[in-house]
Amino acid sequence: MAEVPEPTAATALTVIDAHCHLEARDYPDVEAVLERSRTAGLVHAVVVGQLLKPGDFGRALELAAAHPGLLTATLGIHPHDAAEATAADFERLEATCALPEVAAVGETGLDYFYDRSPRPVQADAFRRQCRLAVRLGKPLVVHVRDAHADCLAVLTDEGVTRGVIHCFTGDAAAAAGYLALGMHVSISGTVTYKKTEALHEAVRQVPLDRLLVETDCPYLSPVPHRGKRNEPGYVVETAKKVAELKGLAPEALALAAARNTVALFGLRVALP
Repeated sequence: MAEVPEPTAATALTVIDAHCHLEARDYPDVEAVLERSRTAGLVHAVVVGQLLKPGDFGRALELAAAHPGLLTATLGIHPHDAAEATAADFERLEATCALPEVAAVGETGLDYFYDRSPRPVQADAFRRQCRLAVRLGKPLVVHVRDAHADCLAVLTDEGVTRGVIHCFTGDAAAAAGYLALGMHVSISGTVTYKKTEALHEAVRQVPLDRLLVETDCPYLSPVPHRGKRNEPGYVVETAKKVAELKGLAPEALALAAARNTVALFGLRVALP
């Protein structure tokens, strides 16, 4: 993977988006979006591929191949889609995640808020992907909503010690459980919303060397972009809020989170 050059425009922050989705249905203008994001200070983004329908994992790998200095792909089966996944989809997932250009397995996990797949089916898909990540020696990207106890139990049972709880929205106790396993915690634009005091306290408690920042775009646009389609460059706003909560300069927080992301996913990215 080629090293990325410095941002094309002067910026106070150097940021990496640790988790984004850039499917064509949401970003027909993806090239313009990426250019705006680079101008905002983005030097890299982890683009997450997931099952859109049986036989279709989207375009994350294609985009990463087209932008090797800016994007790195992961691949997984989201708990929402676990019930739709076929045996062939799991076979393709295993073969593709074994490729060197795929940095991680996931996102996978448990979602008890929407319950779009039966919980036992979610758990089975989650466990299969945990085992795949451990077998391949790659990090696991975990989605969890209203299921922290069960999620922690699965990760513990399956011996997962390397990965990230993406878009973390839990409290300090939940974060502590994941940190004890060795996991990283990634913070999205929800941290900029009102009435997220428990998340704020969790961010204060997470060690700086375990924190990542992300957009989870096209969802969860941070203030002041809330209500608009999210973009990777908006991760700057999340980094600023996390810096405020940690009592750090935004530049220092953004660079630390970027270095953490590089180390976790094995990115070849030139950082200051």
